[in-house]
Amino acid sequence: MPGSELMSIGVFARRSGLTSSALRFYADSGLLSPADVDPVTGYRYYAANQLERATTLRRLREISMPLATVEAVLAAGVDEAARLLDAHVARIEADAAAVRRKAAVIKSALGGDVPGLLIATLKGPVLASAVEQVLTATTYEPGMAVLAAVHVEASDEAVVLTATDRYRLSTRTLVPARPAEQTWAGTVDGNDLRTAASEVRRSPLVRIEVVPHGIRLRMPERNDRHCRTLPEDFPDHRSMWESLDDVTTRVTVSKDRLLRVLEEHPDEHVVLHVTDRHVNVLAPNDAHPAIALPADVTGEARRIRFEMTTLHPAVSTAIGPDVMLDLRRNDQPTTIRSADRGDLTTLAMPVTRDHPTRERRRGTS
Repeated sequence: MPGSELMSIGVFARRSGLTSSALRFYADSGLLSPADVDPVTGYRYYAANQLERATTLRRLREISMPLATVEAVLAAGVDEAARLLDAHVARIEADAAAVRRKAAVIKSALGGDVPGLLIATLKGPVLASAVEQVLTATTYEPGMAVLAAVHVEASDEAVVLTATDRYRLSTRTLVPARPAEQTWAGTVDGNDLRTAASEVRRSPLVRIEVVPHGIRLRMPERNDRHCRTLPEDFPDHRSMWESLDDVTTRVTVSKDRLLRVLEEHPDEHVVLHVTDRHVNVLAPNDAHPAIALPADVTGEARRIRFEMTTLHPAVSTAIGPDVMLDLRRNDQPTTIRSADRGDLTTLAMPVTRDHPTRERRRGTS
């Protein structure tokens, strides 16, 4: 009879989160053999030190990992197991992207061979760069698909791409290579645009056409790419722009120097102390020595605090050697753009001294 330190298959199943039938299957597969089997009754017993392996096995199967890969992960060291996990996730993402593309083609075909409505013709490399730039202001939140999407507004004069994660808002204005047939506005799935960007970049010109449930990117000598549109309303970013206060301080500083300092900054928050000729980069509560960057400053001296995950992407995507920061009150967003090209603009929300962190803010949104 097994010793008292062993658990029956039922107890082990409850503690591991695996069913008894799954445990029998994994035993037969050689992935998780019982510690002991009663030779008379055939009852299976498991040891407490097998729980960790059982839990890991369950989690790997919950992410649809094949048995052969599960076995390799369980037998591998930490680094190799991490590599196998990354490779598995990459395969799933690639498969999902392929399924989305095929579904978009099928969905378009369901409506028959309906010609698309041309809303813009753009240079491929310019469009690809613009998509990648504004996508830095997206995020993934359950039930909020528009926060991972790009809002597209097309007219005969411009195509405007906008994205927001509620803490940043990034917008890029492009001049069409050819006039559009009519104005259009819609919200396009960010993953579809991200996947299409590599093909778009290789095409001299891209025709953007509206089709049922999406847009179609038509490229000479390349396959069309379909991107889904979302039915949800995009956040009212125009009202936000209109409600902004006047700028109190304008700062122009070297983009590369500011980025270098931000990348070496040791804290999750960063404070910009603007004086008449410098931007001093320091940690909250002056926990680390300030680093002074030469800057052109107009307006009043200011001290403003940001989350690093908000400020760094906004600065990194600015176009050109110098970045311009337009500061307002500390409870209003800062405008960040190129000092000599304003077609990419980002709004970044500062953090007030007593303001909750992003994770807490998300919980109360």
